Amino acid sequence: MEEIRNYTMNFGPQHPAAHGVLRLILEMDGEVVMRADPHVGLLHRGTEKLAESKPFNQSIGYMDRLDYVSMMCSEHAYVRAIERLCGIEAPIRAQYVRTLFDEITRILNHLMWIGSSALDLGAMAVFLYAFREREELMDCYEAVSGARMHATYYRPGGVYRDLPASMPQYRESPWHKGEDLKRLNAWREGSMLDFLAAFAGDFPRRVDEYEELLTDNRIWKQRTVGIGVVSPEQAQAWGMSGPMLRGSGIAWDLRKKQPYAAYADVDFDIPVGANGDCYDRYLVRVAEMRQSNRIIRQCVDWLRANPGPVMVETHKIAPPDRESMKSDMEALIHHFKLFTEGYCVPEGEVYSAVEAPKGEFGVYMVSDGANKPFRVKLRAPGFAHLSSMDTIVKGHMLADVVAMIGTYDIVFGEIDR
Repeated sequence: MEEIRNYTMNFGPQHPAAHGVLRLILEMDGEVVMRADPHVGLLHRGTEKLAESKPFNQSIGYMDRLDYVSMMCSEHAYVRAIERLCGIEAPIRAQYVRTLFDEITRILNHLMWIGSSALDLGAMAVFLYAFREREELMDCYEAVSGARMHATYYRPGGVYRDLPASMPQYRESPWHKGEDLKRLNAWREGSMLDFLAAFAGDFPRRVDEYEELLTDNRIWKQRTVGIGVVSPEQAQAWGMSGPMLRGSGIAWDLRKKQPYAAYADVDFDIPVGANGDCYDRYLVRVAEMRQSNRIIRQCVDWLRANPGPVMVETHKIAPPDRESMKSDMEALIHHFKLFTEGYCVPEGEVYSAVEAPKGEFGVYMVSDGANKPFRVKLRAPGFAHLSSMDTIVKGHMLADVVAMIGTYDIVFGEIDR
């Protein structure tokens, strides 16, 4: 009788479940995974070396393109690294604006995650529901920066500009007119803060809808409960962070443990799981959306009551406004120097980390006193998570690999940086 041997199969490199260019080489014993070897590098863009070849202020836009589902959080780590090397602090209003947009970004990320993960496992409706709210928040990105995804809104010393006094409105079209148009624009009559207050008041009801579709859904639970169990010891050994770590019961969150921006002044809880499986990580992310909504409400209230500057006054770091740049020669020189040469950052090294939606995103930066960094090293949460793939999926069925890739919340821009 012939010997029965394991066979090897390629999972990818273009598998849609990967949200990027992942190639997994799986050693299979029938339907059971015996070994999983993740291959990265198919998307490699050399972001770190590119950042070392440009002035400090010209690499902010590259940060958006790392984890292109949680853009402003990546910007936040980078601009904080520059601020710490320069010894400057953004104004308090800018800190609250950053906190507000970090949490908007967290909701955007988790909406993308819940929609795409459900789609990966065969549930289509959740994707459509989640993108309904995602569109509303994308309009906030567009209103402050002019771009729906790659905002480049955070700057060393603050943010690009204050929150706008009006929101873009839907125009009449063959699809939206009359009462329907009025309903669509109901939240958009006032400022962005008014819009966000209305959104935050409505959002918990929307999260209830996602939960109604998934939380007690028999098929969803069959695909996620007991799948991809990560023990607390494994999570720490693999350097996991974010929902992957908290899903295993470890209440580690940089917003609480090492507060930055305005996180020390807002009230929120850290959701944690108990079993460390895909289902617990789903529950953690859903609970995080509710907590982010809570933080948004607090930031909106504070920003309404406290006007002020959103950028430091020094023109060695922050460009002058366009009006003075066009009427004052000195301001024009500052503007020209900033956008051609940038600024020289004092010698030193710093590690700046933020609690991004996927986990701890960090920027290690070394300056030699020039106008461009000597070294930039990025700490991407997805890279550490993907490294554990072999250990976690061994012994699972092939279909569970898809669930596991989904629960890692992989975006390849930050892994193949």
